[in-house]
Amino acid sequence: MSYDFDRLTDRRASNSIKWGFYPGDVLPLWVADMDFPAPAPVIEALRAAVEHGVFGYELPSPKMYEVVAQRMTRLYDWQVAPEQVVAVPGLVTGFNVAARIAAAPGDGILMQTPVYFPFLSVHENVGLVRQTAPLKPVSHGRTLRYEVDWDLFESAVHAGGARTRMFLLCNPHNPTGIAYSRADLTRMAEICDREDILICSDEIHSELLLGETQHIPIASLSPKIAARTITLVAPSKTFNVAGLFCGFAVIQDADLRERFVKEVKRLTLHVNSLGLISAQAALTGECDDWLAALNRYLTANRDFVADYVRDNLPGIRTTVPDATYLAWLDCNELIGSGKIEGSPHEFFLNEAKVALNDGATFGPGGDGFVRLNFGCPRETLVEALERMKAALATV
Repeated sequence: MSYDFDRLTDRRASNSIKWGFYPGDVLPLWVADMDFPAPAPVIEALRAAVEHGVFGYELPSPKMYEVVAQRMTRLYDWQVAPEQVVAVPGLVTGFNVAARIAAAPGDGILMQTPVYFPFLSVHENVGLVRQTAPLKPVSHGRTLRYEVDWDLFESAVHAGGARTRMFLLCNPHNPTGIAYSRADLTRMAEICDREDILICSDEIHSELLLGETQHIPIASLSPKIAARTITLVAPSKTFNVAGLFCGFAVIQDADLRERFVKEVKRLTLHVNSLGLISAQAALTGECDDWLAALNRYLTANRDFVADYVRDNLPGIRTTVPDATYLAWLDCNELIGSGKIEGSPHEFFLNEAKVALNDGATFGPGGDGFVRLNFGCPRETLVEALERMKAALATV
């Protein structure tokens, strides 16, 4: 079956944050949702629920948990039982709950920056010490790739006078697009095992795989590592249903899962019924042909961005992500030469009328960067890049 990802969908009248936050003359490539309709089985399931017309209280069904567990087994040969799956309203909720059960005020939480900005506020929410292990950027001409700096990683453990209780992993990593190798994940896991650190792994982009990339859940490395890991997954990014707020925590250790569920109940967290309906439709496998076509389209968009930046945006380097639909653009050369003053986010917003994410909001290592969302029809992407090219031609 063919799918038309080139079709433009008008989102300005939909109360979309992405399309409604800035004035109408600004082209938004910032918020991490896509400009494609959800796949037909998801829309059909939601339509049937709406046409039924009754929206009473619901709990996740046994079938919902079976679908998530079966998907983990089918995709990764990772044996997950339905009772090891816990529903949460979203992954940001999930990793904040994980921090609450892993650590007490004054303990440490470790993360790799630059990183998805809600990671950066967990320590404030729970009263922890934030410990950062910055990733190392490596230039390859006009492209950029990030690696783990193991010396920095090791030195961040128990830093700041606080014992590290949780490592908050982002895999695939937002915004750098790394899909961590088995070797890297194994080394992270070994350090966490040695230091008795809980791993909470945000794997929300794990099915948005570009080119030949394969995803490895860190908990799938071994039963020993699974016993100290909370894995967070969701259909939201993959199937473009982020606004329905439904995710899942896979927790294979019974005691750890009991503590997590107790905290979820204490905080009275519930997933709405339409979120559950969309998740079940998305994860059964009915949408997998659509997803394969989507990933081919996103791969082509990624390659187009890399080529365009190289050929048309002098002074900028970009990542070529393994996964996600997010490119991470380094504008520090433009800033250093004086061609751009201040934030590149503000420059492109004001001079190109293109909204990107400000790299500074992703923590240490983000200054001078912007994040570009290429999860959109090619026509939209081309227009945005051409606006950016024209703006740079004036400096």
